Amino acid sequence: MLKKSKFKEWFDRYKYAELASTSAALTSSLFSKIYSGLTTAYIITFSEYLAFYSVIFISSYKKLVQQNKALNKITTFKEIVLLLKNLVLEFGYPAFLDFLVIRPFCMYWMPILFGNYFFGIIFGKIAADLCFYFFTIVNYEIIKKKEN
Repeated sequence: MLKKSKFKEWFDRYKYAELASTSAALTSSLFSKIYSGLTTAYIITFSEYLAFYSVIFISSYKKLVQQNKALNKITTFKEIVLLLKNLVLEFGYPAFLDFLVIRPFCMYWMPILFGNYFFGIIFGKIAADLCFYFFTIVNYEIIKKKEN
């Protein structure tokens, strides 16, 4: 069952990465002045992914280091590899679907459907994020259950 605490946990986990990716999406949408709609959709998608996963990896790594520091342990290469493995399991297929199909589709068609480029990009991002986070959160919860 979904609880308020779960939503807070998910929000806290993804909020900074989402802020970074939203900023990247809006900034890179300015390429529409130079490139075609389809090319811009892929540029937006790539920049969102770069920003999102950079923040996710750095914050996860910092959390791991802090946990180890509290236990007076050194962060090992094996732990970093396990961290990367869990991130791939959490984001793997949702990111693949999102990157290749869902997000470019939304970033291309929503501005056309809305008739307003800015609001179309915002709505396209929200629509793509809903699909992405549904699968990602399911994976995150499965990983958490396996670790316990």
